[in-house]
Amino acid sequence: MIDKKKIVEQLIEKLNSELIEVESAARSTRDLATAPDLKSEGKYDTRAIEAAYLASAQNKRVEEIKLDIQMLEDLEIQIETPSTKLQLGSLGLIRCNGQERYYFISSTSGGSMMMIDEKPILVISVFSPIGDAALGLSKGESFEVETPKETRQYDVVEVY
Repeated sequence: MIDKKKIVEQLIEKLNSELIEVESAARSTRDLATAPDLKSEGKYDTRAIEAAYLASAQNKRVEEIKLDIQMLEDLEIQIETPSTKLQLGSLGLIRCNGQERYYFISSTSGGSMMMIDEKPILVISVFSPIGDAALGLSKGESFEVETPKETRQYDVVEVY
């Protein structure tokens, strides 16, 4: 059995690393935007304005990452409660096109791939087409997801 706490811990660790990088970049950009040598040299010189926009966007990303971390920390409480249906914090073994893959359903970090106990785990967001379609399903149930090329059928093999 794969420990779902390990999945959440790895996701939080990954986000904390990203947070450190983005905070550093935001500080550097903010310093650049307020640097005296970036003073406008004419009406078409918008370097300081562009740097300020970038710093603002980076600060917004910092806040988004902090929120993602908080949501994952809240999710740790939910994964303790066993469920027979796929829900936020569930790990599902799902088959598609003859291949079985572990999917961890989360509110954030969708698309992240990780190895836990030598098994590949794909994190899917409840806001993604697969995550949305899988919510509430039990072992043995199926769902379909439309892609630009085809309609894919997924079968829930197991719920953890």
